[in-house]
Amino acid sequence: MYTKGRSSSSSCGGIRVASAFSGRGPSSVVSSVGGGVSGKTFSSGVSYGGASCTDGSFGGSYGYGSGGSFRFGQIGGGFGICNETPLISCDEKMTMQNLNDRLASYLEKVRNLEEENAELETRIRQWYDRQGPPSELKDYSSYYQQIEELKNQIVCASVDNSKLILDIDNNRMTADDFRLKYETELALCQNVEADINGLRQVLDQLTLCRSDLEAQLESLREELCCIKKNHEESLKSQTCGDVSVEVNSSPGPDLKKVLEEMRCQYETMIENNRKEVEQWYEHKMEEVNQEVCISSKEVEDCNNQVVDLKRQLQTLGIDLQAQLCLVNSLGETERRYNTHLAEIQNQISCVEQQLAELRAEMECQNREYRELLDVKCRLEQEIQTYRSLLEEGNCKHV
Repeated sequence: MYTKGRSSSSSCGGIRVASAFSGRGPSSVVSSVGGGVSGKTFSSGVSYGGASCTDGSFGGSYGYGSGGSFRFGQIGGGFGICNETPLISCDEKMTMQNLNDRLASYLEKVRNLEEENAELETRIRQWYDRQGPPSELKDYSSYYQQIEELKNQIVCASVDNSKLILDIDNNRMTADDFRLKYETELALCQNVEADINGLRQVLDQLTLCRSDLEAQLESLREELCCIKKNHEESLKSQTCGDVSVEVNSSPGPDLKKVLEEMRCQYETMIENNRKEVEQWYEHKMEEVNQEVCISSKEVEDCNNQVVDLKRQLQTLGIDLQAQLCLVNSLGETERRYNTHLAEIQNQISCVEQQLAELRAEMECQNREYRELLDVKCRLEQEIQTYRSLLEEGNCKHV
């Protein structure tokens, strides 16, 4: 904004020029010139002030008596004319030239900062070249694919683990069933062995009975032999005697015939008893032998079943140990892959953190660079404005 006005006063007037320049510290006054003219009702004054810093602010004012202002962005100043023919002294020209020189030096500093910024960008690019490709060129799809593959492997391992656990449960239930069958068959085997032991006792009793019967048979045979001998002796004694007895009675029964009949009856009875005992003994022996054969077959079958059950139990134990080993190896593999996945995630987090820091640093440097460019543009506009003002002042003075 530019304003122009006229005023008169009976008091004295003054001319003052001031400038301030700052980098990142407090502003400092460059120069100050003042003067006054009194006599008539005429007064004029010139004031100039400026300030510049890296955040892009600059201000100044220039006036004669009246007040005016012009502003560019964050550049503030004032310009006013109270006389119809303003005068610009040589001190004012020197002050303006000094300001222009200072602005030129500031622009030189801006160029130096641009060079430093370019050097920093070169160093950052070199660091990216050493550490790896730039963030905008990095492709994490390979890591994502590896992570997906690892996740799929973990899911497959979990499914296999569930299958193995199910197989283990099924095998455990099968082992329990076989254990129950084994216990049942073992109880049956023990019962059969108890029956066999009972039959052995019966066999021993039958053997004792047979021995008793054989002893009785032998005693009866000996008794029969003794009776035969006695009978023969009695017959011999009767036949060899010289005594003759005459009996007037009727003839009695024939003793020899009676004895023969008795002997035949006893022999028949003994033979019948012997046959009956032999038949009973043979029948009992056949029954015992059949029972022993049946029991032996049952015992053999039970032993075969016990052997088969032991073999199956051993096979199931081996399978169970193998499955436990597989479960342990699966857990170890899962822990190893989890550790590897955690390491990869930590690396990804570190790289992302470094990229975020680098992006923040780049954004900060770009922001400072844009601010410096903005300040540079405003300063160039100020310099151009000051030059045009100086040229107008020189032309009017001439």
